[in-house]
Amino acid sequence: MSASARSVLGVQVAQARKITISGRSILSAIHKTAVEGPVGVGALGLHGDEQADLSVHGGLDKAVYAYPVEHYDFWRNARQDAGVAGIDTQLPHGSIGENLTLQGLLESEVWVGDVLRFAHCALRVTQPREPCYKFNAAMGFNMAVKMMAQSGFCGFYLAVDVPGTVGAGEPFELLPGPRSMRISERIASKMFKHLR
Repeated sequence: MSASARSVLGVQVAQARKITISGRSILSAIHKTAVEGPVGVGALGLHGDEQADLSVHGGLDKAVYAYPVEHYDFWRNARQDAGVAGIDTQLPHGSIGENLTLQGLLESEVWVGDVLRFAHCALRVTQPREPCYKFNAAMGFNMAVKMMAQSGFCGFYLAVDVPGTVGAGEPFELLPGPRSMRISERIASKMFKHLR
């Protein structure tokens, strides 16, 4: 896809709050909501965003989570097939837990070390997301984590190389990094290790 077609469709943040999963009260910030206007981006992520479990989320290498909007229909259909009710069937941006909903950049097109250059900040691709059990709760059915791993529709984490701001509607440019491993290849290698 051309660089001019790559853009941020949504910017989302959340504060950690208690949610109930299998009868247990768990702290989570997976339920992201849209932010209007430019949002500050610092070394540890977007201003106003939190991560509940810093052992698996957040930090310098996982400061921002990006997800391709192109996968949203997959999740809408999966939830419909699973008979999910009572959760917003439209899946607004941020429903996957992402900070940035991107258009025009899939996991197969991005490599570890590539840089997404926005007008006022630059974010470096570090690794794919490995979904945890909280994703099942967010999607409303128990096979969501497995489906994310098997489909490779994981999105990817970003480190902040140049802090600044980012806003919905902004285009971005992909600057090639070392090009040693695609995000999709990294997902496949992690999946293989889990299945052994």
